[in-house]
Amino acid sequence: MKMQPRIDPTGLFDVRYAAFLETVTHLRGRLHRYCARMTDSTLDAEDVMQEALFEAYRKIEKLDDPSSLRPWLFRIAHNRCIDFLRSRQARERAEANFVEDEIILPVEPAGQGADRAIERLVIHLPPKERACVLLKDVFDYSLEEIAGLVDSTVGGVKAALSRGRSKLAMLPNKPIVRSESQRDPELSKLLNRYVELFNRRDWDGVRALTSADAQLRVADCFKGRLSESPYFVEYENAQMTWKIVTGEIDGEAVLLVLHRGEDGWKPAHPVRIEAVDGVINRIADYYACPWMMPAARAVVISIPD
Repeated sequence: MKMQPRIDPTGLFDVRYAAFLETVTHLRGRLHRYCARMTDSTLDAEDVMQEALFEAYRKIEKLDDPSSLRPWLFRIAHNRCIDFLRSRQARERAEANFVEDEIILPVEPAGQGADRAIERLVIHLPPKERACVLLKDVFDYSLEEIAGLVDSTVGGVKAALSRGRSKLAMLPNKPIVRSESQRDPELSKLLNRYVELFNRRDWDGVRALTSADAQLRVADCFKGRLSESPYFVEYENAQMTWKIVTGEIDGEAVLLVLHRGEDGWKPAHPVRIEAVDGVINRIADYYACPWMMPAARAVVISIPD
């Protein structure tokens, strides 16, 4: 896909914003990794990071020292994560995660360091402790830098690190299987129909599944009404061989775009579909975010017989 940013100074993706994203491209994988562990969602993390990057873009003139770009972006992303965690939906999710019999210890593949194990466990910590442990033990920030990022003192960071590390050490030493989450049968039916039509390139049929004012977000490329985008044309003209299937990322039902290579079909990126009363009202396509799939804890592909 080669969907281009809108040339619209009042929109989210203008030419200057595209240039800014190019400047910070080397930081985006690490930013997403941090947001994913703070929010406990690979998909929500990308949305949070996108908002953080746009906030940074609007405030870029306030950055006097270009060498401080990385900690500045991390602080903005951190604040966005905290805002996200304060939302009602995130609080409900956090409460569920703190139930003792819901804790899962991941099985780390051979060769991965302790920082990867820590990443998978920090969601069981309160936000400040989670941030401090991540920034120190995974991203290797100094105590002084962390204090600036989380708006605390060095003493406060030390205390949060101590509490967080102690709690991680006390987690169960055996994995406990989380009960399967309930699936919305109507949404599953809608996603299956969407996949069927999309793979047939029946764009009129796909449009019929969406509301008149359905919103589309394609990272770095477009944000607005689906009807005003070249979305389907981009897939029609794509040079790679692709197909869409239903699946899951970290337990959330999504669509997965697969690319065919020498080793067969492999997941390239997710597409998030939201619907109300059986009608799609929002599509978020993450084709321009190659860091998302490696950041996911679990990817499940459902391919019909």
